[in-house]
Amino acid sequence: MTEPIIEGRAIEKSYPQSDGTRIQVVGLTDFSIEPGKIIALLGASGCGKSTLLRILSGLAQPSSGAVFWHGKPLNEVSPNVAIVFQSFALFPWLTVLENVEAPLEARGVAAVERRKRALRTLDTVGLDGFETAYPKELSGGMKQRVGFARALVVEPEVLFMDEPFSALDVLTAENLRGELLELWLNKKMTTTAIFIVTHNIEEAVMLADRIVVLGRNPARVRSDINVRLAHPRDRKSGRFVELVDYIYKVMTEPDVEHSLPDPESTGEIVLPAGGVKKGDGEVRTNKYQILPHARVGGIAGLLELLHDRGGREDLFRLSEELIMDVEDLLPILEACQLLGFARLKEGDVQLSREGVRFADADIQLRKLLFRTAVLEHVTILKQIDSILKRKSDHTINDEFFHDILDEHFSEEEVQRQFDTAVNWGRYAEIFDYDRESGRLTHTEAHSDSAVAEANIEKQNSPSSPKP
Repeated sequence: MTEPIIEGRAIEKSYPQSDGTRIQVVGLTDFSIEPGKIIALLGASGCGKSTLLRILSGLAQPSSGAVFWHGKPLNEVSPNVAIVFQSFALFPWLTVLENVEAPLEARGVAAVERRKRALRTLDTVGLDGFETAYPKELSGGMKQRVGFARALVVEPEVLFMDEPFSALDVLTAENLRGELLELWLNKKMTTTAIFIVTHNIEEAVMLADRIVVLGRNPARVRSDINVRLAHPRDRKSGRFVELVDYIYKVMTEPDVEHSLPDPESTGEIVLPAGGVKKGDGEVRTNKYQILPHARVGGIAGLLELLHDRGGREDLFRLSEELIMDVEDLLPILEACQLLGFARLKEGDVQLSREGVRFADADIQLRKLLFRTAVLEHVTILKQIDSILKRKSDHTINDEFFHDILDEHFSEEEVQRQFDTAVNWGRYAEIFDYDRESGRLTHTEAHSDSAVAEANIEKQNSPSSPKP
């Protein structure tokens, strides 16, 4: 077995809370980066992909466990790695050539040598002729080429890439993926391993020799797939489509174990989750219901689209036709499923009876159906509705709910959860929210009798034919 360049052993990342406990972001995980491979890391938004990249590259320390570089503790050596970021991260006051020279200058490379290496690298990535241009003069694709050149000029053994194509338009991203693959396959770079974080399933299958799918809350390895497809890869080939479909199933049905029909093509590994430590310094996984970050307009639009297509659609085909990455589509699908409007099964999404009713309804009935769904399925909105009803003035400060969520989520995620809850609650007319005063006020427009009326209609409604 080939010795890994980088190896993480039982690594875990958690953040302390004010009550002395810690929220676990990355569960106990073993991970290795081997030479000669492009490794793609996939997972839903916010699952911990970038956190794991930062730990493996040495930018962040794990809370427990250890990372090794060629068998030696990472904190005792200077790993030869480079990172390409999503946001380009160029110095706007430097020219293209000076941006590429910057990491060499930081390493103390002599002026003549760094100029020679920078020019050679710019030529490799197709930027010769733009040496004296400034970032503001470049398109997004050209800026990312500068990012590639700046990373490659230090001749890294491992090249880390954090969603490097996600800020680009579809055609530019496709072009850069092809150029990266050409450099790799034709050995025009000294790099011996590439680790790329992505949310694009097709991108992962097109580029990678190994695909790792992360679960979340906390992040842990769900599947580890060896992609035994020769380059160049055909998106329309049976095996390519099969792999994409399989990964969609793994990502959209996290509680179900899936397997590819051909076991020799996958080397799938499902690692156990880390345990929960109790007592002082307790590390807890997130047991509180997490809302997918989907807005009502996106939920309604997807339900309408599915209804127009007979109520059922393959996720891969749906993603292709909508030109949406799984990271953008998945929260909307999860929201539809959470609210009881749709079901995910075997890589397909299918409308439920309530989903059909919602798609057929007018504006006011949709609001009523949505209200009924969230009060049945969404814990935080049930809590808000109950507390506002019981208070004599039917109003309360938003800090109360921030404090509830703070027990279960990081500070950034608390705000995202609250914003989603507010978006859903306002649409359902459960409450009004004045962001300036920070107060939620119960909406009287819908009485209990109106909800009861909706439930009666629900019971009397005939079952829709199966799509």
